[in-house]
Amino acid sequence: MSEVINKLLPVDTQDITQVVRSVFDIQSVTAGSPRLGYHVRYEGQLKWADSEKAYDHLTESLDPMGLMPLFRVENDQQVVIIIEQRPEPKMGAVWVNILLFVLTILSVMFTGAQFGETDPSTLTQASFGGWVRFILQGWPFAVSLVGILLAHELGHYLVGRARGEKVTLPYFIPFPFSAFGTMGAFINMKEIPKNRKHLLDIGMAGPLIGLLVTLPVLFIGLSLSTVGPIESEVPQGYLIFMEGNSILYLLAKYLTFGELLPQPISYGDMAPFLYWVRYFFTGMPVPLGGLDVQIHSVAWAGWAGLFVTAINLIPAGQLDGGHILYVLLGKKKARLIFPFVLGALVLLGLAWQGWWLWAALIFFFGRRYAEPLDQITPIDRKRKILGVVALIVFILIFIPVPLVVIQ
Repeated sequence: MSEVINKLLPVDTQDITQVVRSVFDIQSVTAGSPRLGYHVRYEGQLKWADSEKAYDHLTESLDPMGLMPLFRVENDQQVVIIIEQRPEPKMGAVWVNILLFVLTILSVMFTGAQFGETDPSTLTQASFGGWVRFILQGWPFAVSLVGILLAHELGHYLVGRARGEKVTLPYFIPFPFSAFGTMGAFINMKEIPKNRKHLLDIGMAGPLIGLLVTLPVLFIGLSLSTVGPIESEVPQGYLIFMEGNSILYLLAKYLTFGELLPQPISYGDMAPFLYWVRYFFTGMPVPLGGLDVQIHSVAWAGWAGLFVTAINLIPAGQLDGGHILYVLLGKKKARLIFPFVLGALVLLGLAWQGWWLWAALIFFFGRRYAEPLDQITPIDRKRKILGVVALIVFILIFIPVPLVVIQ
């Protein structure tokens, strides 16, 4: 066996085996090949009680050979796989991040300005100064929404850097002439996370830190909002848009205004609880003539923060929620849950067709889970609790029908 492996490796197999044996009780050895994507595969049992330290020690020992280890568990058997080192990742030019950030601020300010009293149609004849004054009206919305997105992405970034992972600065995506003025932001992980602890920490940090900023923005925005009547009839050619409810958003409006909103004229023969369950999941019946929040731009930013956080926490694939579910339950159970998540989005698409787009994106791009280099090191109890908390947060902030259109 040793002679066969030596023909495949650029270094002496005995040197590798000696290094691996320092932390691993080897029971069997399998030769690798370029087609298989590894040099040597060892089955056995770790000698060290601290698997994280064992991985670090083995990584440092193999580094001079241009090799690195993978820790795996296959059929309840611990496995060490030796592969070539990955090339040093390139981080990209920072000026791109800065330019996109500035463009996003301008785009979001333009969207926020449309909440003001100025009629945007008059801007076609406005001077440059008029345009500037109009856009500056959107600063409360821009500061609120960009602050939420920035907190979310910096949560990922700072925790990733603290864990020694190579991650980029946030990339913001400007999207003028849209409901928010942006399609959000993202960071790029330039390397595979070392272990499940790191993956969970990075995955949780964004949504939880973003939510800490979202909540005060939401309550400040609601305090600036008023309650008023919903049109009983929509004039021909006009549309009325109503933001959907999550459990947390419904509760926030109740705490602010002392009533469940939007409030219908009457519940009819239906029990209020059943009415709200139906409205929560279908957006029907439309409460024409009832009462609802006349939402301030800051409250709209807070609502957007809840919506974006909920999207990120969907427990599937490469989304933050997918990372959390994978770490808590493992790949096999996460894959078993995947069809149910996809099916739920398809069903919800009957009430809001946007979920069909998300179901398609998750189906085509979200079926793979990020697998850390070290899959032997377990997560501790504190992280398990935080992971469960993050999934509970998802349930509280998820909006089954994000937008109700009345025409």
